[in-house]
Amino acid sequence: MTERKPYPSDLSDAWWALIEPTLSAWRKARLDRRPTGQPASVELRDVFNAILYVNRTGIPWKYLPHDFPNHGTVYAYYAAWRDEGIFTQLNYDLTGLARVKAGRKPEPTASVIDTQSVKTSANVPLTSQGTDAAKKIVGRKRGIITDTLGLLLAVTVTAASLSENALGMRLLDQAKKTYPTISKSWVDTGFKNAVVEHGARLGIDVEVVNRNPNIRGFHVVKRRWVVERSLGWIMLRRRLARDYEALPTSSEAMIHIASIDNLSKRITDETTPTWRGTY
Repeated sequence: MTERKPYPSDLSDAWWALIEPTLSAWRKARLDRRPTGQPASVELRDVFNAILYVNRTGIPWKYLPHDFPNHGTVYAYYAAWRDEGIFTQLNYDLTGLARVKAGRKPEPTASVIDTQSVKTSANVPLTSQGTDAAKKIVGRKRGIITDTLGLLLAVTVTAASLSENALGMRLLDQAKKTYPTISKSWVDTGFKNAVVEHGARLGIDVEVVNRNPNIRGFHVVKRRWVVERSLGWIMLRRRLARDYEALPTSSEAMIHIASIDNLSKRITDETTPTWRGTY
């Protein structure tokens, strides 16, 4: 790794040890397909640090500090890892490790689903946006499904106009394919019978959790607080404070990167930094 003064978002040695095998295997496979087999000059750790910096600070790619690799090079790696499922794979692998560290089995049996509508930036194509009529937000909708610890199991990003039911069914399909052990899921009242029935066809008991009608204002709702906290973790990353991505798949990748950040720090017992004191 190039010698420079570290940023708060940088990988620690322990964290790099977790993800380096996956990235190195990806690079080796790429090099084996090259006619010359010439090795790349850029360090993968520097590239991943640059991606974390963008995710954490919210800057455009072209504004990357000059002590990182060239922004075009970093984006090329990011796009390749996004399109080839490397971020998804890292999230899967680290989720299993984090669950074992917490005393759970690697494969979850229960899950929680929620959605979040966010505004989009000016560069987002109108064709991938919509209006969430209930929340009066023009932009995109994030759907996530987590385990009972709040660890990300699946994510989908769509136009905000898509219904909760449509997102819920997509998430159940993704989660069941990746984690066949899932047999239970909790959702809020925005999800209707269509999600419950779809879950039943997949072998998942979907339970709608209602708020307590006798309590006014905010209160902690059984099971739902877990996934709502996970959405709060995502929002700590400025790149995710609103949707800046031209492609919904890039939005999903940025959420996976935020999750990888959280998972790695859980596994290595490092503290996840907040914005307080880092200005």
